[in-house]
Amino acid sequence: MRLFTDELHTTPTKFVEQVRLDHAKALLDAGHGVAKAARRAGFGSSETMRRTFVARFGVSPSQYRARFGTTASTSVGQSSVYAV
Repeated sequence: MRLFTDELHTTPTKFVEQVRLDHAKALLDAGHGVAKAARRAGFGSSETMRRTFVARFGVSPSQYRARFGTTASTSVGQSSVYAV
């Protein structure tokens, strides 16, 4: 854990959280719904993702999606590098 933190300047827990948030944002950008994005990004529930999203970005996932998401639902690879 110490080596991880020294190399990446973050804890393993924060790193996993950031990877999940990045993947969720990509899914929301592609037009996926909040529940689907939460599930595919590895959050236990859409409520957990919402709390984490608001704490990190200051807006809810649905507000983010309304501002930045597309209306066409495109497929974001299930075997993504970010899959956790």
